Amino acid sequence: MIDKQELLRLYNLDLDELLKLSSKYVKDEIEFCSLINARNGKCSQNCKYCAQSSHYRTHIDSYPLVKIEEVRKAALDAKSHKASRFAIVTSGKTPDESDFDKMLEMIKEINKIEGLNSCASIGILNEEQAKKLAQSGLKRFHHNINTAKSYYPEVCTTHTWQDRLDTCKLVKKYGMELCCGVILGMGESVEQRVEMALELAEIQPNSIPINILMPIPETPFENYLDKIDEENVLRTLAIFKIANPNSILRFCGGRMRLSEENQRKALNTCVEGIMVGNYLTTIGKNPDDDIKTVHHHFFLDNRHGYIILYLDGRLSEKGGKETFRCCQV
Repeated sequence: MIDKQELLRLYNLDLDELLKLSSKYVKDEIEFCSLINARNGKCSQNCKYCAQSSHYRTHIDSYPLVKIEEVRKAALDAKSHKASRFAIVTSGKTPDESDFDKMLEMIKEINKIEGLNSCASIGILNEEQAKKLAQSGLKRFHHNINTAKSYYPEVCTTHTWQDRLDTCKLVKKYGMELCCGVILGMGESVEQRVEMALELAEIQPNSIPINILMPIPETPFENYLDKIDEENVLRTLAIFKIANPNSILRFCGGRMRLSEENQRKALNTCVEGIMVGNYLTTIGKNPDDDIKTVHHHFFLDNRHGYIILYLDGRLSEKGGKETFRCCQV
């Protein structure tokens, strides 16, 4: 496995040279996923970036767990916008036991939709909860490390980085896929970005969601917009891909902080997944615009020896899992 000093050296290469290196590991497809914010607000944790924390007066609308019918409707809408994976996401440190059985039913409902894989992001798990999620048929569980272990106390003090890692281990123990990523721009150093890349390499998640901090008013990080610029986002994406060649890097919250040009550059060299639609407490792009971005991305590549193909090898609007494959010509 690549070591810290080598990743630091790569991080500081000429940007074009670095992106050329990371592009060697990019898979030939872009996957879409989506989510529903199934329970919002009133979280007991003090994560300094989060609008849902009860420690800060962020003036968000809190609501209890939504009904299963709402989840099914949102899942069908996600599929219509080319998502191949759909997640239920709830606020709180751990799953509320009074809601947990309902969450299991939501997962089963998502699994009934042909071509759509289930995912859940419902907090820190105990062993029994992980076992029940696997038994319900959950395909993938999402739980971020958020930042480097060495920086975590600067982000949250009501639980630990190890708590998050323990949940990731439980997910893998019970045979579910793991989605585990980070939030960039929370004041971490370049060295700590490298640490994140290596920590993820040890965890070996199937998917690594990349969020770029969108500062929320009234949170401790509300003035952190200047903690990372576009070039350093691209550099971080590149070293993440180099350190994690078998994991899918996925654009999630905050990617609109990048210019369209740099989003396309990332899609061409580092990133293989996009979360479409809105996120938890921030607004995303219109899903149709994301689809256009992917089409435009591969159209541009056509001039460099690439063409766009769907799974069946035709430009089509077939239902089911939609990934955009490219191949050299």
